[in-house]
Amino acid sequence: MNREQLIIEVTKCMRNTPYALRTYLQTYDNTVSKYVPLDLFPDQVSLIEDYDNYNENVALKYRQAGVSTVTAAWISKRLAFARKEKPEKVLIIANKLDTAVEMANKVRGFTEQWPAWVGAGFSQEKNAQRHFKLTNGCEVKAVATSRDALRGYTPTILIFDEAAYIEADGDFWAACMASLSTGGKVIVVSTPNGYDAIYYEIYDQSKRGKNDFKVTEMFWHRDPRYTKDLYMVKTNDLVHFLLNREEYNIDDVVVDLSMENPYERDHSVVTDYIEQGYKPCSSWFEGMVKKLKYDRRKVAQELECNFLGSGDNVFDSEMMLDISKNQVKDPIAKMMGGGLWIWKEPVNGHKYVMGVDVSRGDSEDFSCVQIIDFDTREQVLEYVGKVPPDILAEIAYKWGTMYNAYCVVDLTGGMGVATARKMQEMGYQAGMYVDNVDTTNKWKYDPKINEKIPGINFNSKRVQIISSFEESMRHKFRIYSSRLYNEMNTFVYINGRPDHQKNHHDDCIMGISMAIYVAEKSFQSLTKVVNHTKAMLNSWATTVTENKNSSEFFNPMVPQMGRDSRQHNSGPSKRDYQEYGWLFGTK
Repeated sequence: MNREQLIIEVTKCMRNTPYALRTYLQTYDNTVSKYVPLDLFPDQVSLIEDYDNYNENVALKYRQAGVSTVTAAWISKRLAFARKEKPEKVLIIANKLDTAVEMANKVRGFTEQWPAWVGAGFSQEKNAQRHFKLTNGCEVKAVATSRDALRGYTPTILIFDEAAYIEADGDFWAACMASLSTGGKVIVVSTPNGYDAIYYEIYDQSKRGKNDFKVTEMFWHRDPRYTKDLYMVKTNDLVHFLLNREEYNIDDVVVDLSMENPYERDHSVVTDYIEQGYKPCSSWFEGMVKKLKYDRRKVAQELECNFLGSGDNVFDSEMMLDISKNQVKDPIAKMMGGGLWIWKEPVNGHKYVMGVDVSRGDSEDFSCVQIIDFDTREQVLEYVGKVPPDILAEIAYKWGTMYNAYCVVDLTGGMGVATARKMQEMGYQAGMYVDNVDTTNKWKYDPKINEKIPGINFNSKRVQIISSFEESMRHKFRIYSSRLYNEMNTFVYINGRPDHQKNHHDDCIMGISMAIYVAEKSFQSLTKVVNHTKAMLNSWATTVTENKNSSEFFNPMVPQMGRDSRQHNSGPSKRDYQEYGWLFGTK
């Protein structure tokens, strides 16, 4: 290649990244056990072009999409063609150091493949797996999530690999973005992992136009490597279909979209079927589902690019989808600066329960009041705000009195004690729940009943209380609050314990869960007491009736002489009065 041809080739590579990667780079293909040219399908080309054209990128991907490989190839091109006057400094961040080092090794491997005329070799100054330099001044550093990762390093390209699994908060993200040099690029890559604090929030805010990130969505059914035998299935649960094909009429629910050359596929046809309720499937997809042991959460996470259902969510994805479509709605009234929402006004005779979750009023947590109608099984009122415990007591007293709602206060952490005591001082009349008191035995006196603080320790019964709420939701309890719905989306199992994700809240969940738990427990106990009392009264009535039939007006002090005690007596006779009247002073 002469000088003129070299200039043309360099210019072409600089302007056309997909051409450069396809022409000069190779990747190892396990199916043939050798290196093959780096072939790019349309979605990968779009991803690379987005990297070139936008400074902030977030990629939504499925497992085996090749995004990490393509991203590493793109980075290697940026390093190889960088000028010494303006070197690139790449920082790769992952939840584990091994994950970050793996991508750094991919970058190293691709960088080694560029031809000698590019003029970018490895420097002896620093040439380790975790941190290496090139002779043109470029650097690559791989780190795990920590604040120290950013110390003394100002990247021009910041890569977050498997960002949804990075256990960090918003402060770490802010520090990362602040460290990025002016005009630098940031790339966020991951499969979904529920509604996490970094990846999902970036994605969601971008879709709503709240940040400048360019979203690149990659779906497996657009990948020609996996869709030669593509078919569509009319079902809400593809895993159930794969496990129970015999229950389906294949001719009615399956549409064959296989084709010899899937690179020529019109993807709008697939999209139309998806909008009609069909789900894509292929032999590759079936094999991946088998490897995931038909785990619906893993399928949603690894293959379907589905945030809802991909994390360890407490509430089922189908349930959440139903809530978002059929339940969440605007309140009929908003008061107290928008903090109080009302959906139903009180109905005389209905049983209402109020759950009160208390915070200090100055922390990140909010205080919350939830009122439910136990008769219609629905949410009717919600208050969320940052107020001191005594002010919250006044709010709960006012609205609880309006609905005549039986009240339960969370005593966890001690803040609820002030609220409960204040409501007692104000003379709350609708009743307050006292934990660990036997209300089923009305004849058993508890001498310490008046000393106990009304309320419940949420954390000591967290699993039971949350389970009660989750079970009620499965049995058609209705909620209307978007605030509560959003909390449910980020309420997950952490080490087997139901809790909110970092930088999210659970105040609304706690309030309504306590109300439902106490309603079911207290009203069931009340029903038992009422039934027990009715049975006792009925037994008394039966005894009185039986005695009335046999001994009405009978005086036990007067012997029933001359009468058969086994026969029923209709009362004293005239002769009785004549013979024994003197006993009563009669003449």
